[in-house]
Formats: sequence, structure tokens, C-alpha cells
Amino acid sequence: MLVTDVIKGPLITEKLDKAREKFRHYSFLVDRDATKHDVARAVQTLFNVHVEAVRTTIIRGKVKRVGRSMGKRPNYKKAIVTLKEGDKIDLFEGGVV
Repeated sequence: MLVTDVIKGPLITEKLDKAREKFRHYSFLVDRDATKHDVARAVQTLFNVHVEAVRTTIIRGKVKRVGRSMGKRPNYKKAIVTLKEGDKIDLFEGGVV
């Protein structure tokens, strides 16, 4: 699997912003088939940082209703990456997204 195919994009919420500031945790949407090793290698290659740990979870899509019709949001995989002390990713720090 190519490193550019593993990471689909960053996840930015208030809760994750606090975790980033306090614990050096960065979160990404990743490919469903990606392993923790794939995610760590992709983050290290793309952002030139050192990864300490990777945690992954599959988020189940919510069932939503609009009028009479029912629908379901898609499932996705989230990875929370812990960086070594002193490393940071400028994509999150600069407020670009």
C-alpha cells in the first residue's frame, strides 16, 4: 500500500485539538485496510516526524433520517498518532484546514 493512499485527511475537532496540545496526539482519517504500521510509516514519510504510538478504531456510521427516507453515513477508520517530544505537524498548527 502506498503511503499516499493510507492517509485520507486530518480530523479536526475541539476535543482532538485539546489532545494535540496536551498529549501530542494527531488524528487522521485512514484507509479501512491500513494497519498501524502502515499509518506510522505514512505519517513519518509525509510529515518528517517520529511516531511514538498509533491507535486505530473503526467508527460505525450513524443512521440518519430525512423526512420519510432513511439513510446511513459510511463507516470510517480513525487513527490517533502520538508523536515524540518536540515534533509537530504544521498542517494542524497553522490553522490551514
